[in-house]
Amino acid sequence: MLIGREAERRAIGRLVAGARVGTSGVLLISGEPGIGKTTLLDQAAEQSAGLRVLRARGTETEQEIPFGALLQLLRPALGELDRIPAPQRDALAAALALTSPAPASPGRPEDAAERFAVGAATLSLLCRYAEQLPLAVLVDDAQWIDRPSAEALVFAARRLVADPIVLLVAGRAGESHPLAEADLPVLRLDGLGLEDARELVGRRTAEVAQVHRMVGGNPLALLELDPKNLHKVRPGAPVPVSRLLAEAFSAQADRLSEQARIALLVAASDDGELQLVAAVCAELGVDVAVLAEAEDAGLVRIADGRVEFRHPLVRSAVYAGATAGTRRAVHQAIAGVLADSDRQVWHLSEAVLGADDEVAGKLEVVAGHAVERGAHAVAATALERAARLTDDAAEQARRLVAAGEAAWFAGLPDRAEELLVEALRRTITPVVAIRAQELRGDIAVRCGSPGQARDILLAAAEAADDLPTRVRLLSDVVNACFHLGDTATALQVADTLDALLPSIAQPESRLLGLLACGVGRVLAGSGGSEQIRTAVSLSGSVTLDRRHQVWVVIAPLFLREREGGREVIQRILRDSRDGVALGLLPGVLFHLARDQATTDRWADAATSYDEGIRLSRETGQTTELAVNLAGQAWLSARRGRTEDCHAQAAEAVALCTPRGIRIGLAWSSFALGDLALGQGDPAGALAAYEGLVEILGTGGMLDPDLSPAPELVEIYLRLGRLEDAVVTAEAFAERAAHKGLPWSLARAARVRGLVNDDEDLLVSALRLHGQTPDLFETARTHLVYGSWLRRARRRVDARVQLRLAVEMFDHLGAGTWADQAAGELKATGETARRREHSSADDLTPQERQVAQLLADGHSTREAAAKLFLSPKTVEYHLRKVYTKLGIHSRTELAEQLTEA
Repeated sequence: MLIGREAERRAIGRLVAGARVGTSGVLLISGEPGIGKTTLLDQAAEQSAGLRVLRARGTETEQEIPFGALLQLLRPALGELDRIPAPQRDALAAALALTSPAPASPGRPEDAAERFAVGAATLSLLCRYAEQLPLAVLVDDAQWIDRPSAEALVFAARRLVADPIVLLVAGRAGESHPLAEADLPVLRLDGLGLEDARELVGRRTAEVAQVHRMVGGNPLALLELDPKNLHKVRPGAPVPVSRLLAEAFSAQADRLSEQARIALLVAASDDGELQLVAAVCAELGVDVAVLAEAEDAGLVRIADGRVEFRHPLVRSAVYAGATAGTRRAVHQAIAGVLADSDRQVWHLSEAVLGADDEVAGKLEVVAGHAVERGAHAVAATALERAARLTDDAAEQARRLVAAGEAAWFAGLPDRAEELLVEALRRTITPVVAIRAQELRGDIAVRCGSPGQARDILLAAAEAADDLPTRVRLLSDVVNACFHLGDTATALQVADTLDALLPSIAQPESRLLGLLACGVGRVLAGSGGSEQIRTAVSLSGSVTLDRRHQVWVVIAPLFLREREGGREVIQRILRDSRDGVALGLLPGVLFHLARDQATTDRWADAATSYDEGIRLSRETGQTTELAVNLAGQAWLSARRGRTEDCHAQAAEAVALCTPRGIRIGLAWSSFALGDLALGQGDPAGALAAYEGLVEILGTGGMLDPDLSPAPELVEIYLRLGRLEDAVVTAEAFAERAAHKGLPWSLARAARVRGLVNDDEDLLVSALRLHGQTPDLFETARTHLVYGSWLRRARRRVDARVQLRLAVEMFDHLGAGTWADQAAGELKATGETARRREHSSADDLTPQERQVAQLLADGHSTREAAAKLFLSPKTVEYHLRKVYTKLGIHSRTELAEQLTEA
């Protein structure tokens, strides 16, 4: 019977009641050992009568069993496995060892099982299982759940919205584990009140009050601790409840016979399966029947073929209380009777004293199995342990690098960096050292400092002997330079790649070399466009590895042409979604959003940026978060969303400044300048643009596409600074001519037409805009041209240009710019016909994303799979979309979105 906890029971009862009516609820129950977390979960199970219930519990002995906890939890639901999307089904089946996983491609370990696919599959399976009856998912001792299982549960927990599911997780306070770090709603358990404590122990003495006060009302401590032992604690000092409980349980175990203690240790060292315990005890010459002593002492309960410890602290106390030699002997004996080869190896590794190359080799095999199943964190632990057992220094370094690689793929960048740095301090072969540095560079560019990445990768490229490796490393250097705005290094690397390209026959390396070389030159304002165009023509027939596919996405954006291979962005996005490659999506979504933001799909761009920001936070990719925020800020500026723009730019700047991500700083400054200019504040815009010029100059970024020169020309003219306007316009035109692409040439023609009062140049600008997909810049030129015509007293001609400007700005959602164009049109004697506010403008990014997929013909389940949501969550968003748009069918939905 649960004593007290009325408020906690009510909180859980509300979540269970919500599940009964189709609302999801998630709660992390946190508290010290013995505080009553398990009892509260048991009570929740009772409250869940009539619901389906899934339960799992973490144990110290199974933390390195890949997806062990997830299998324990999902086993009753596996009958629904064939009803979830095929890629997710296959990933989950492989993770749970229900099928044989596909091995990674030779030489491409990054193509191994995607860890996020298991999380998506877990969400899908839970939601399928809850379709017949509401579902309660109860997870205890989360601090000991194997990391891959915990990450899968985190993925699902973050996405439970409209399904009849309540997820309750109990874990120790103060201990780090993925479920505690996921920002889930938390219920913190404190001790019982004095009256509840007296009811619990069945006494009302002063001694109970004293113990209650000293142990903070901890129920287990109230029942187990001898008040005499508490007097040993220094008055006023905090009472170490967990340690005292462990000592109490250890003392109880010490009163057992020696054989009973050994049998108890065997049970504590594995999962407590009675048949296994009996077999191991026989190997050790112990009669398993002596466990009755421990059962009589209340330390364990033997039922259903298992030895269940009264409390996890009992298991910990028994294991810690044994001598090291006895523990090794027990692990050796367990390994001798286990049929599961991977579990056998884990026990062998605990039995080893000193180096053991044979066990180390077996651990490496175990790590390979874990990688194939997507359990990269487990693989990292196995490989690190293998390295510790390895005698040869070079082999030890190789295994440490492999461990670092696995840790990085597990989303543990700090641990990965530590392992890789340690490996580099060892005697290490050149090939392994280069791989270590390549991984360190990847970690640094995504999660740390692109500057550090550049230096690491440059040194590694110089040491590389084979051309494919060198090209790959140099392309990564250019990527780091792109984020840093370091054009000097990018240009040096482009020169090196130019010299290497004639010798490169491998299609993948040639494509990557062309792309990196072209991007490096464009950044420095030194050509490069033709190399990018050549690479785009090759990209349809050559497939790069997952990590470098983003280069194929970047290429069309650097050309800014209507016909420039831009469809490849959608293909790679689709492939990333279908493969549940969430680690790649933030980068792909950023470039997709950049493409949409420079066409006429601003609402879609905002949605892509929003998803990129959310997934960057979830996957811990700081650099991608920074640039997605900066891009969103720029788009918010042009849409006239002042508060959003300032908040997004401020967060982007805070991330970019300490990491030296100059490209993000540049975009943030451009955003603030465009915001002010659109609001008719030339002075405010001038300060932001001049700051941008300084940022670009510091990095030597001469790409005219990054320059605010055309905007500065307009401001200088408004402020009467004609000479500054002329100088700036001519300098920009020279750089645009050198680049030779229509987007920058159009902007150059526009501002030269302005400063020279040359109508032919303004007409030329519009003709050049016709070769690009950027509707905003086209509208800007119509506005400039129309305003010029009005000032020339050609009102009829001016109206044509200004009507187009109003129409285009309104279509994009650039309200402040549309207002400016409408004001100019009114000055010609005509009132603008403005686009009416569309209900589609009120959709949130998530709602718009759902609506677009469904309007494109995807089913609810297909949309759910692509967005890593449940079908009911998609339906939930769709209902809100229908309400906001005032429609009732998908046909109407498609029409509304087309009009918007």
